[in-house]
Amino acid sequence: SATPQLHHPTATLKADCVNKPFAQRCHDLETVIEELPAKELHGIFPWLVESIFGSLDGIIVGWNLRCLQGRTNPNEYSVALDFLDPSGPMMKLVYKLQAEEYRYDFPVSYLPGPVKASIQEQVLPECSLYHNKVQFPSSGGLGLNLALNPFEYYMFYFAISLITQKNSPVTHHVSPSNSAYFILVDTYLKCFLPTEGSVLPPPSSNPGGAIPSPTPRSPAVPFSSYGMHHTSLLKRHIAHQPSVNADPASQEIWRSETLLQIFVEMWLHHYSLEMYQKMQSPHVKESFKPTEEHVLVVRLLVKHLHAFSNSLKPEPLSPSAHSHTASPLEEFKRLVVVIPRFVQEKLYIFLQHCFGHWPLDASFRAVLEMWLSYLQPWRYAPEKPPQSTEPLPRSVSDKWAAFIQENLLMYTKLFVGFLNRALRTDLVSPKNALMVFRVAKVFAQPNLAEMILKGEQLFLEPELVIPHRQHRLFMSPTLGGSFLSSRSPAVTDASFKVKSHVYSLEGQDFQYKQMFGAEVRNLVLKLAQLICQAQQTAKSISDHSAETMASQSFFSWFRFTPSEVNGSYTGNDLDEIGQDSIKKTDEYLEKALEYLCQIFKLSEAQLTQMMMKCGTAQDENGKKQLPDCIASENGLILTPLGRYQFADQMEMLCSREDFVGRLCRYHLTNPQLAQKIRYSPVVRDRTSHNWGPRISLRFLASYRTLISLLMIYFLASWFHIGPVGCTFIILTGYFLYAVIMTFFFEGWKPHEH
Repeated sequence: SATPQLHHPTATLKADCVNKPFAQRCHDLETVIEELPAKELHGIFPWLVESIFGSLDGIIVGWNLRCLQGRTNPNEYSVALDFLDPSGPMMKLVYKLQAEEYRYDFPVSYLPGPVKASIQEQVLPECSLYHNKVQFPSSGGLGLNLALNPFEYYMFYFAISLITQKNSPVTHHVSPSNSAYFILVDTYLKCFLPTEGSVLPPPSSNPGGAIPSPTPRSPAVPFSSYGMHHTSLLKRHIAHQPSVNADPASQEIWRSETLLQIFVEMWLHHYSLEMYQKMQSPHVKESFKPTEEHVLVVRLLVKHLHAFSNSLKPEPLSPSAHSHTASPLEEFKRLVVVIPRFVQEKLYIFLQHCFGHWPLDASFRAVLEMWLSYLQPWRYAPEKPPQSTEPLPRSVSDKWAAFIQENLLMYTKLFVGFLNRALRTDLVSPKNALMVFRVAKVFAQPNLAEMILKGEQLFLEPELVIPHRQHRLFMSPTLGGSFLSSRSPAVTDASFKVKSHVYSLEGQDFQYKQMFGAEVRNLVLKLAQLICQAQQTAKSISDHSAETMASQSFFSWFRFTPSEVNGSYTGNDLDEIGQDSIKKTDEYLEKALEYLCQIFKLSEAQLTQMMMKCGTAQDENGKKQLPDCIASENGLILTPLGRYQFADQMEMLCSREDFVGRLCRYHLTNPQLAQKIRYSPVVRDRTSHNWGPRISLRFLASYRTLISLLMIYFLASWFHIGPVGCTFIILTGYFLYAVIMTFFFEGWKPHEH
């Protein structure tokens, strides 16, 4: 097509959004970005960002990246990813505007709840991302804005679209991990937080020309009401955004730090400590409900942060060598052992909320796997496990003890939270059984429980004198402002570090519940008992399903369904999945029980006692599937009571008033036997049916059986017909005989009873 009209770019591009195909629009945008100067592109940029990621109020959907998949829309999917790639046209536009130091307003009202509330109360959030950016509205406007540089503005919109666009229309089933949005998150993380190499330099229209990092700006709001704590933070972060002439280290990693802060703030900072404490009340309404897709994206972030911080090269032996050889990105990785600093508090409260408020269904698996990913940084370490012929679980190295101790509540309190969920869950469901298995397997890794116990012991050591709120320093950047400034002072007291972690997340008055204490151990025993009960229930359902399958061929002749045969049975999702999944469920529960015994040192005697209790409970609840029987040399034999219990299906057949009922009444009942047992104490309360609801096996025990066998033998030998063919002939003839006899006795003569 012809080159787009460049003298009115905004009007032309907006018209093209309606009139031109998607690929053509992106091609025209690329041409405009290449040819127009930054001054004209400056006016297009906010509109273009909104047209891609949607409006903050969710009314404009934009490109709907969360629902765009290669499987369903391969062309649009490919074009969108190319356009938004870190080296693509859109990022070229960002850096082109960045060079001119343009600013764009982002409404404070659309920031996560705690951030919005803090800024509106003129209290600056601790995160340096917001410092020096708050703008009062001109001429008495209604809202506050953040003045963002182009890179920040683009990433703010990209990150928050996961929240604002959650109600976008979906015309087909979408797998979140295959969407264009999910792929872009992964791409941006790998580009700006690379595990190998350095961050790619910004694309520039001027070859060799560097795009400067943002220059510092004077505070737009005095915030005179800040307390001493926030004033010190403000001073601490005054050098967060380095000037053009700043050292190359700051220029290399400012995008990495900004991207990480934006993702953590937009995706995790929806609950404050104060809000979380209020949410414990059952009367408080949820302020924010994360979706399953949201949790999957957070898990992607957590996994990448582990990989990023674990890709740090070993420190050189000589300090002088370190100062000359360490790259800025390596220094940043060293500080992003920041997992506590950047993520821990917000992720902990986010997980606490999910554990307490997420529905008790299989969708909780997303939350569970995100939590387990955070707990296992060793899974994302570069070293490979040694090859072994035996599939033994790999022991957790002692080098992770510091991480475990400084994340103690992530292991212990959230484990207790999971226990409380599991105790309210139907463990007969294979998906729920799998979740219990997953948690038990992770915590049963060799040496992990011992390190968690060591962390608890460090916390429970005699109290140290901790200055008021000093523990907060462990959660905040150091006094230099940027994460590239001086390193945090080393704290040698491991007990002090654990206490600082716990008190910073839960407050000084927190009453710690030991994971390996008596109260939690009792919860584990309850879960173990629930697992035993679920195993027995699953076995009963399996036995019932096997019986149903075995008898279904007979009942299908009479157009019966299993529910008609036994109306008292209430189904489970195992019925729909089949015997293989029932077996898998039993395996999950069996292994989960084994792992729990390893973690909490449960004895065989305790397990045996629980199994006996489970068996008694099954009998008391009437869930035992077998009828009453006694053991003999030939196996189990039905008692009179058992035969009485086993007759319900045949009784239902005999009670029908159609041909099937007449057929069954003649062949499955014996009037003389019914008269005889009617007054038996076993069935004294079941005399309402005038024909006697017993199964008569006279047609199997009579001479007909012998005659049938003889006929099969003679037919097979005389006519050289195989036994299977003879059997088919005999059964067909016997069926015709049964039909004739049924009409003779039931249709032409009144029944004796």
